[in-house]
Amino acid sequence: MSAVATLRDAYDVAVIGAGPAGLSAASACARAGLSTVLFDEQGEPGGQIYRAITRVPAARRALLGDDYAHGAGIAEAFRASGAQYVPGATVWSVSKEREIGVSSGGAARLTQARRIILATGALERPMPIPGWTLPGVMTVGAAQILLKTSGLVPSGRVVLAGCGPLLYLFAWQMLRAGRAPAAILDTTDPAARSEAMAHLGAFVFSRYFVKGASLMWTVRRHVRIVRGVTALAAQGEGRASRVAFDHAGGRDSLPVDTLLLHQGVVPNVNLANSIGIEHRWDDVQLAFVPVVDDFGTSAVDGIAIAGDGAGIAGAWAAEDRGTLAAIAAARALNAPKLAALPDEAGVRQRLQKNLAARRFVDLMYRPAARFRQPSGDTVVCRCEEITAQQIRGTVALGCSGPNQMKAFLRCGMGPCQGRYCGLTVTELMAAERGVSPQEVGYYRLRPPIKPVTVAELAALPQTDASVKAVVRG
Repeated sequence: MSAVATLRDAYDVAVIGAGPAGLSAASACARAGLSTVLFDEQGEPGGQIYRAITRVPAARRALLGDDYAHGAGIAEAFRASGAQYVPGATVWSVSKEREIGVSSGGAARLTQARRIILATGALERPMPIPGWTLPGVMTVGAAQILLKTSGLVPSGRVVLAGCGPLLYLFAWQMLRAGRAPAAILDTTDPAARSEAMAHLGAFVFSRYFVKGASLMWTVRRHVRIVRGVTALAAQGEGRASRVAFDHAGGRDSLPVDTLLLHQGVVPNVNLANSIGIEHRWDDVQLAFVPVVDDFGTSAVDGIAIAGDGAGIAGAWAAEDRGTLAAIAAARALNAPKLAALPDEAGVRQRLQKNLAARRFVDLMYRPAARFRQPSGDTVVCRCEEITAQQIRGTVALGCSGPNQMKAFLRCGMGPCQGRYCGLTVTELMAAERGVSPQEVGYYRLRPPIKPVTVAELAALPQTDASVKAVVRG
């Protein structure tokens, strides 16, 4: 384990994010003989998908399933690779000149890299429904983090609502932990289900199919599932106590102690956006994705993006994308041990199979517009408490995009820097204007992209050049 005090002034390769993509990329680069450093905010490797994999007890690992246990091998390979590991580190700045600003333990440091691989992964898509800011309402991903890190499972009457594979995976994990959810309120759009069927063949012949079918069968046997849900609202005084919903049978409600929301994941683009990497709207994944080649290389010299940060494809594909980014970096730097790199053809063959199967999942669980574009006084920007009605109102005043809206409402200017409202704001504005999300655009982000204290900045090591840049005389 390393801290920022042990960082060198420069590296051949810096990897940001220790999920499957980052671990695979760092391992391959280090084995190819490149000086490699891996930064991650968590205290141990694994990312969100394999969170706490290096210290989770055997019983909990079995509860979480074989796919989760697979992460142990990736983490072990990384530890044996010789790459420098900096856990508990917040990367708050990356420049086009590949200078990295990082903080850890109250100290900050700047370092350089000849190549940078961003493996920042995914975020849960916002699901802004009435009452989603009440205590007792959280995301499925957040609940799963508590299960992985601490073995905690929500007690009492737990209702899961939304769409996407994670919704059913967590219900299955709750069942294995001995606490069945009270219900699943499935918002999957029937129209999306019909469109996905055209890609069923590739999914059936993938390794996703058998695992997914077994999991779904178990959940359906033990959990009440309400399909065709078209509206949701958390209700309660001081905290959530009921969830109201509309479905084919009419209006209904259920008592809850905990309401868990989820409607898929989207690329975490904040760091890539702040560097100036071009992003385009993906109308299938309903998110902005960076423009990269088939190695993950962007148009910004020396910077690549691997894993779900380059477009959602899942953990298995993330491994292969991380490896391909490492292969490109090693070749570009003429690494001393190129023969140690994995076989590119084999990596691409695995990746293509996973991507082909993924198309079915993307279309099947494409969230309905009514859950992506709220109305009325539903809060959209939680940091600044800005509602959907306020956002729609500023469009009527002539506000054309999210960056201009900051001057009207401060949307996206809170601590999360738009991670929880960015997509919702873009889609609301696009719908009001009758244009595509691509035309509206996304927040223009600038470093620091994560909160950093003045004390940390003041404590940065000073060079003669930096002093002369700010001191007259």
